[in-house]
Amino acid sequence: MTRKTYRGDQIEVSFDFALCIHVGACLLGLPEVFELGRRPWILPDEAEPGTVAEVVHRCPSGALQYRRLDGAPDEQPPSPATVTPLRDGPLLVTGAIEVAYDDGRIERLPRATLCRCGLSKNKPFCDNSHLTGKFKAPGGRIRISRSPVRPQPDTPIPREADPRR
Repeated sequence: MTRKTYRGDQIEVSFDFALCIHVGACLLGLPEVFELGRRPWILPDEAEPGTVAEVVHRCPSGALQYRRLDGAPDEQPPSPATVTPLRDGPLLVTGAIEVAYDDGRIERLPRATLCRCGLSKNKPFCDNSHLTGKFKAPGGRIRISRSPVRPQPDTPIPREADPRR
């Protein structure tokens, strides 16, 4: 995975495009910090660090993470970890997650959306293939609103069209 870091004076935010499932909570939650068409697209100093951290917590995939530079605590994953199947979609996992890759790398994440449809090209992570594969399964709901990455709540923009990649 390729995680880019955007450093502010009091908080730094990192983003891993490969994990993003285009829920858009960041873009809707703090448009002054997270702006799809701007370079850099994340400006952590445009809001209070606590507010930035709160919005980063809303990212279900773990694509967004933060590190506090102002002495406040960094994100602490909940314990124990929880797994919530999302209706017609991935498994939402929150907690101290360790993902082992084929090349031996271990990545630690506070949140992740893991594929359960079997169609993802980015396993073990969801890549929204369940949407085109018409995957159906019971589970909880996640609220997805229209945003620059979700012109229709059930249809994200194509990954190749996302300017953040």
